[in-house]
Amino acid sequence: MMINRQDLFYDKSVFHKKRFDLASPFCSRCGEQRREDGGIMAAYGLSCCSTVDLSRQWAEERDVKLAYFHFFLGEKEYLDDFYESIRPEELYQRMLAGEMTRTSQVNVEEYKALFRSVLSKGRDLLHITLSSGISGSINSARIAAEEMREEFPERKVYVLDSLNASSGYGLLVDRAADLRDAGMGIEELYEELQRLVARQQSWFFTSDLTFFIRGGRVSKAAGWIGSLLNICPLLRVAEDGSLKAVEKVRGKKRVMDRILQKMEELCKDGRDYSDKCFISHSDCREDAELLRVELRKRFPKLKTAEIFPIGSTIGCHTGPGTVALFFFGRE
Repeated sequence: MMINRQDLFYDKSVFHKKRFDLASPFCSRCGEQRREDGGIMAAYGLSCCSTVDLSRQWAEERDVKLAYFHFFLGEKEYLDDFYESIRPEELYQRMLAGEMTRTSQVNVEEYKALFRSVLSKGRDLLHITLSSGISGSINSARIAAEEMREEFPERKVYVLDSLNASSGYGLLVDRAADLRDAGMGIEELYEELQRLVARQQSWFFTSDLTFFIRGGRVSKAAGWIGSLLNICPLLRVAEDGSLKAVEKVRGKKRVMDRILQKMEELCKDGRDYSDKCFISHSDCREDAELLRVELRKRFPKLKTAEIFPIGSTIGCHTGPGTVALFFFGRE
Protein backbone atom coordinates (compact mmCIF):
# COMPACT_ATOMS: atom_id res chain seq x y z
CA MET A 1 0.00 0.00 0.00
CA MET A 2 1.50 3.33 -1.06
CA ILE A 3 0.81 6.31 1.17
CA ASN A 4 1.15 9.91 0.10
CA ARG A 5 3.31 11.43 2.83
CA GLN A 6 1.56 14.79 2.36
CA ASP A 7 -1.80 13.24 3.24
CA LEU A 8 -0.91 12.07 6.75
CA PHE A 9 -3.21 13.24 9.53
CA TYR A 10 -2.34 13.87 13.17
CA ASP A 11 -5.98 13.81 14.34
CA LYS A 12 -6.50 10.06 14.44
CA SER A 13 -10.22 10.28 15.19
CA VAL A 14 -10.89 12.37 12.09
CA PHE A 15 -8.73 10.19 9.87
CA HIS A 16 -10.30 6.94 11.07
CA LYS A 17 -13.91 8.05 10.83
CA LYS A 18 -13.57 7.57 7.08
CA ARG A 19 -12.59 3.93 7.50
CA PHE A 20 -14.92 2.50 10.14
CA ASP A 21 -18.16 0.72 9.41
CA LEU A 22 -20.67 1.90 12.02
CA ALA A 23 -21.65 -1.70 12.70
CA SER A 24 -18.10 -2.82 13.48
CA PRO A 25 -15.45 -1.61 15.94
CA PHE A 26 -12.67 -2.68 13.55
CA CYS A 27 -11.17 -0.65 10.72
CA SER A 28 -11.63 -2.39 7.38
CA ARG A 29 -8.24 -1.16 6.15
CA CYS A 30 -5.76 -1.77 8.95
CA GLY A 31 -7.62 -3.75 11.63
CA GLU A 32 -7.36 -1.05 14.28
CA GLN A 33 -9.99 -1.22 17.01
CA ARG A 34 -12.06 1.68 18.27
CA ARG A 35 -11.78 2.06 22.05
CA GLU A 36 -14.85 2.62 24.21
CA ASP A 37 -13.94 6.29 24.53
CA GLY A 38 -14.02 6.67 20.75
CA GLY A 39 -10.24 6.69 20.34
CA ILE A 40 -8.26 4.20 18.32
CA MET A 41 -6.44 1.13 19.59
CA ALA A 42 -3.75 0.37 17.02
CA ALA A 43 -3.60 -3.15 15.62
CA TYR A 44 0.03 -3.31 16.75
CA GLY A 45 2.21 -1.60 19.30
CA LEU A 46 5.09 0.78 18.69
CA SER A 47 7.85 1.21 21.26
CA CYS A 48 11.25 2.83 21.68
CA CYS A 49 13.68 3.90 24.39
CA SER A 50 13.69 7.09 26.42
CA THR A 51 16.79 8.19 24.50
CA VAL A 52 14.46 9.53 21.78
CA ASP A 53 14.75 12.72 23.86
CA LEU A 54 11.25 14.01 23.16
CA SER A 55 8.78 13.98 26.07
CA ARG A 56 6.50 11.69 28.02
CA GLN A 57 3.53 13.72 26.75
CA TRP A 58 4.61 13.05 23.16
CA ALA A 59 4.82 9.31 23.88
CA GLU A 60 1.37 9.25 25.45
CA GLU A 61 -0.22 11.27 22.65
CA ARG A 62 1.40 9.16 19.94
CA ASP A 63 0.68 5.86 21.77
CA VAL A 64 4.36 4.88 21.86
CA LYS A 65 5.56 2.66 24.71
CA LEU A 66 8.87 3.47 26.39
CA ALA A 67 11.80 1.54 27.81
CA TYR A 68 13.96 3.65 30.12
CA PHE A 69 17.72 3.90 30.18
CA HIS A 70 19.46 4.50 33.51
CA PHE A 71 22.43 6.62 34.52
CA PHE A 72 24.56 7.17 37.59
CA LEU A 73 25.54 10.60 38.88
CA GLY A 74 28.07 10.05 41.59
CA GLU A 75 26.87 6.92 43.41
CA LYS A 76 23.15 7.48 42.84
CA GLU A 77 21.19 5.83 40.05
CA TYR A 78 18.53 7.72 38.11
CA LEU A 79 16.11 6.94 35.32
CA ASP A 80 16.53 8.71 32.01
CA ASP A 81 12.89 9.83 32.23
CA PHE A 82 12.79 13.20 30.47
CA TYR A 83 14.22 14.92 33.55
CA GLU A 84 11.44 13.97 35.94
CA SER A 85 14.00 12.45 38.35
CA ILE A 86 16.53 15.27 38.13
CA ARG A 87 16.51 18.63 36.40
CA PRO A 88 19.01 19.16 33.56
CA GLU A 89 20.46 22.22 35.28
CA GLU A 90 21.38 20.14 38.32
CA LEU A 91 22.82 17.33 36.20
CA TYR A 92 25.16 19.64 34.27
CA GLN A 93 26.11 21.72 37.30
CA ARG A 94 27.17 18.62 39.17
CA MET A 95 29.03 17.28 36.12
CA LEU A 96 30.92 20.57 35.77
CA ALA A 97 31.71 20.42 39.50
CA GLY A 98 33.48 17.13 38.91
CA GLU A 99 30.92 14.43 39.70
CA MET A 100 31.36 11.41 37.46
CA THR A 101 28.57 9.91 35.39
CA ARG A 102 28.01 6.57 33.72
CA THR A 103 25.07 5.29 31.73
CA SER A 104 23.29 1.94 31.78
CA GLN A 105 21.28 0.56 28.88
CA VAL A 106 17.92 -1.18 29.09
CA ASN A 107 18.45 -4.82 30.08
CA VAL A 108 16.76 -7.94 28.74
CA GLU A 109 14.29 -8.26 31.61
CA GLU A 110 13.17 -4.65 31.23
CA TYR A 111 12.64 -5.16 27.51
CA LYS A 112 10.71 -8.38 28.15
CA ALA A 113 8.39 -6.60 30.58
CA LEU A 114 7.74 -3.85 28.04
CA PHE A 115 7.20 -6.24 25.13
CA ARG A 116 4.96 -8.52 27.19
CA SER A 117 2.72 -5.58 28.15
CA VAL A 118 1.87 -5.17 24.45
CA LEU A 119 1.90 -8.79 23.25
CA SER A 120 -0.29 -10.01 26.11
CA LYS A 121 -3.07 -7.76 24.79
CA GLY A 122 -3.07 -9.60 21.47
CA ARG A 123 -1.09 -6.97 19.57
CA ASP A 124 2.07 -7.36 17.51
CA LEU A 125 5.01 -5.07 18.27
CA LEU A 126 7.63 -3.00 16.49
CA HIS A 127 10.42 -1.72 18.73
CA ILE A 128 12.93 0.86 17.49
CA THR A 129 16.27 1.04 19.32
CA LEU A 130 18.96 3.62 19.96
CA SER A 131 21.77 3.38 17.39
CA SER A 132 23.93 0.26 17.57
CA GLY A 133 26.82 2.59 16.70
CA ILE A 134 26.80 4.07 20.20
CA SER A 135 24.96 1.52 22.34
CA GLY A 136 24.59 -2.24 22.68
CA SER A 137 20.94 -1.93 23.74
CA ILE A 138 19.76 -3.49 20.47
CA ASN A 139 21.38 -6.78 21.52
CA SER A 140 19.29 -6.89 24.69
CA ALA A 141 16.18 -5.97 22.70
CA ARG A 142 16.81 -8.78 20.21
CA ILE A 143 17.31 -11.35 22.96
CA ALA A 144 14.09 -10.20 24.63
CA ALA A 145 12.22 -10.31 21.30
CA GLU A 146 13.34 -13.88 20.64
CA GLU A 147 12.14 -15.00 24.07
CA MET A 148 8.83 -13.22 23.55
CA ARG A 149 8.32 -14.99 20.21
CA GLU A 150 8.58 -18.27 22.10
CA GLU A 151 6.18 -17.07 24.79
CA PHE A 152 3.71 -15.60 22.26
CA PRO A 153 4.17 -17.75 19.11
CA GLU A 154 1.09 -16.26 17.47
CA ARG A 155 2.46 -12.72 17.70
CA LYS A 156 5.02 -10.85 15.59
CA VAL A 157 7.87 -8.90 17.17
CA TYR A 158 10.16 -6.66 15.12
CA VAL A 159 13.29 -4.88 16.36
CA LEU A 160 14.71 -2.07 14.22
CA ASP A 161 18.05 -0.27 14.63
CA SER A 162 17.45 3.49 14.31
CA LEU A 163 21.15 4.17 13.65
CA ASN A 164 20.45 7.49 15.32
CA ALA A 165 20.30 9.17 18.71
CA SER A 166 18.54 11.84 20.73
CA SER A 167 15.75 13.72 18.95
CA GLY A 168 16.94 12.39 15.57
CA TYR A 169 16.01 8.94 16.85
CA GLY A 170 12.81 10.62 18.05
CA LEU A 171 12.13 12.05 14.59
CA LEU A 172 12.25 8.54 13.12
CA VAL A 173 9.87 7.15 15.77
CA ASP A 174 7.55 10.12 15.28
CA ARG A 175 7.39 9.33 11.55
CA ALA A 176 6.74 5.67 12.38
CA ALA A 177 3.75 6.75 14.49
CA ASP A 178 2.48 8.89 11.59
CA LEU A 179 2.60 5.96 9.19
CA ARG A 180 1.05 3.54 11.68
CA ASP A 181 -1.79 5.97 12.36
CA ALA A 182 -2.32 6.39 8.61
CA GLY A 183 -3.02 2.65 8.36
CA MET A 184 0.31 1.14 7.35
CA GLY A 185 0.67 -2.47 8.46
CA ILE A 186 3.53 -3.59 10.67
CA GLU A 187 5.50 -5.47 7.99
CA GLU A 188 5.28 -2.58 5.54
CA LEU A 189 6.20 -0.09 8.26
CA TYR A 190 9.27 -2.12 9.17
CA GLU A 191 10.41 -2.05 5.54
CA GLU A 192 9.59 1.64 5.10
CA LEU A 193 11.55 2.57 8.22
CA GLN A 194 14.63 0.81 6.90
CA ARG A 195 14.46 3.13 3.89
CA LEU A 196 13.93 6.16 6.13
CA VAL A 197 16.92 5.23 8.28
CA ALA A 198 19.12 5.73 5.23
CA ARG A 199 17.68 9.24 4.73
CA GLN A 200 18.27 10.52 8.26
CA GLN A 201 20.51 13.52 8.72
CA SER A 202 21.85 14.38 12.18
CA TRP A 203 24.26 17.29 12.64
CA PHE A 204 25.47 18.88 15.86
CA PHE A 205 28.05 21.14 17.41
CA THR A 206 29.32 21.94 20.87
CA SER A 207 30.58 25.16 22.38
CA ASP A 208 31.99 23.39 25.47
CA LEU A 209 34.70 20.78 24.79
CA THR A 210 35.06 19.67 28.43
CA PHE A 211 33.22 16.38 28.15
CA PHE A 212 34.40 15.61 24.63
CA ILE A 213 37.91 15.77 26.08
CA ARG A 214 36.93 13.67 29.09
CA GLY A 215 35.32 11.09 26.82
CA GLY A 216 38.38 10.89 24.60
CA ARG A 217 36.71 12.28 21.46
CA VAL A 218 39.02 15.31 21.59
CA SER A 219 42.62 15.21 22.86
CA LYS A 220 43.57 17.46 25.78
CA ALA A 221 45.96 19.45 23.61
CA ALA A 222 43.41 19.92 20.81
CA GLY A 223 40.76 20.77 23.38
CA TRP A 224 42.94 23.44 25.00
CA ILE A 225 43.72 25.04 21.65
CA GLY A 226 40.09 24.71 20.55
CA SER A 227 38.82 26.45 23.65
CA LEU A 228 41.41 29.20 23.28
CA LEU A 229 40.41 29.84 19.64
CA ASN A 230 36.65 29.45 20.29
CA ILE A 231 36.48 26.35 18.07
CA CYS A 232 33.08 24.63 17.80
CA PRO A 233 33.48 21.16 16.30
CA LEU A 234 30.85 20.17 13.75
CA LEU A 235 29.89 16.51 14.03
CA ARG A 236 27.31 14.17 12.52
CA VAL A 237 25.82 10.74 13.01
CA ALA A 238 27.38 8.61 10.27
CA GLU A 239 25.71 5.93 8.15
CA ASP A 240 26.73 3.21 10.61
CA GLY A 241 25.15 5.12 13.50
CA SER A 242 28.43 6.22 15.04
CA LEU A 243 29.54 9.79 15.73
CA LYS A 244 31.97 11.40 13.29
CA ALA A 245 33.80 14.72 13.50
CA VAL A 246 33.40 16.67 10.26
CA GLU A 247 34.91 20.14 10.60
CA LYS A 248 36.41 22.58 13.09
CA VAL A 249 34.56 25.88 12.87
CA ARG A 250 35.48 29.05 14.73
CA GLY A 251 32.56 30.55 16.61
CA LYS A 252 28.94 29.57 17.20
CA LYS A 253 27.50 31.87 14.56
CA ARG A 254 29.68 30.33 11.87
CA VAL A 255 29.03 26.75 12.94
CA MET A 256 25.27 27.37 12.94
CA ASP A 257 25.52 28.76 9.43
CA ARG A 258 27.54 25.69 8.41
CA ILE A 259 24.86 23.34 9.76
CA LEU A 260 22.21 25.18 7.74
CA GLN A 261 24.41 24.94 4.65
CA LYS A 262 24.67 21.19 5.19
CA MET A 263 20.89 20.92 5.50
CA GLU A 264 20.39 22.88 2.28
CA GLU A 265 22.82 20.56 0.50
CA LEU A 266 21.36 17.33 1.82
CA CYS A 267 17.63 17.77 2.44
CA LYS A 268 14.91 17.07 -0.07
CA ASP A 269 13.99 20.14 -2.18
CA GLY A 270 16.74 22.35 -0.75
CA ARG A 271 15.30 25.61 0.60
CA ASP A 272 11.81 24.34 -0.29
CA TYR A 273 12.11 21.61 2.35
CA SER A 274 8.61 21.12 3.79
CA ASP A 275 9.02 18.21 6.20
CA LYS A 276 9.71 18.26 9.95
CA CYS A 277 12.92 19.16 11.75
CA PHE A 278 13.74 18.50 15.39
CA ILE A 279 16.35 20.47 17.35
CA SER A 280 17.84 19.31 20.64
CA HIS A 281 20.17 21.00 23.10
CA SER A 282 22.02 20.37 26.34
CA ASP A 283 21.25 23.28 28.67
CA CYS A 284 21.68 25.95 25.96
CA ARG A 285 18.12 26.77 24.95
CA GLU A 286 19.05 30.22 23.65
CA ASP A 287 21.43 28.70 21.10
CA ALA A 288 18.72 26.26 19.99
CA GLU A 289 16.22 29.11 19.63
CA LEU A 290 18.69 31.12 17.57
CA LEU A 291 19.27 28.15 15.28
CA ARG A 292 15.50 27.77 14.84
CA VAL A 293 15.10 31.43 13.89
CA GLU A 294 17.77 31.11 11.20
CA LEU A 295 16.33 27.76 10.10
CA ARG A 296 12.89 29.25 9.47
CA LYS A 297 14.39 32.15 7.54
CA ARG A 298 16.29 29.81 5.23
CA PHE A 299 13.54 27.18 4.89
CA PRO A 300 10.23 29.11 4.84
CA LYS A 301 8.16 26.03 3.89
CA LEU A 302 9.40 24.06 6.89
CA LYS A 303 6.55 22.07 8.45
CA THR A 304 7.71 22.33 12.04
CA ALA A 305 10.91 22.78 14.03
CA GLU A 306 10.38 21.65 17.60
CA ILE A 307 13.03 22.05 20.29
CA PHE A 308 13.72 19.39 22.93
CA PRO A 309 16.32 19.01 25.68
CA ILE A 310 18.98 16.38 25.10
CA GLY A 311 18.17 13.63 27.58
CA SER A 312 20.35 12.58 30.46
CA THR A 313 21.86 9.47 28.81
CA ILE A 314 23.18 11.44 25.85
CA GLY A 315 23.81 14.50 28.00
CA CYS A 316 26.15 12.52 30.29
CA HIS A 317 28.44 12.18 27.26
CA THR A 318 28.03 15.61 25.65
CA GLY A 319 27.87 17.78 28.75
CA PRO A 320 26.31 21.24 28.37
CA GLY A 321 26.62 23.41 25.26
CA THR A 322 25.61 20.97 22.51
CA VAL A 323 23.00 21.79 19.85
CA ALA A 324 21.78 19.26 17.26
CA LEU A 325 19.65 19.53 14.12
CA PHE A 326 17.77 16.56 12.67
CA PHE A 327 15.97 16.28 9.34
CA PHE A 328 15.28 13.88 6.48
CA GLY A 329 17.63 13.88 3.51
CA ARG A 330 16.91 13.15 -0.12
CA GLU A 331 15.88 9.70 -1.35
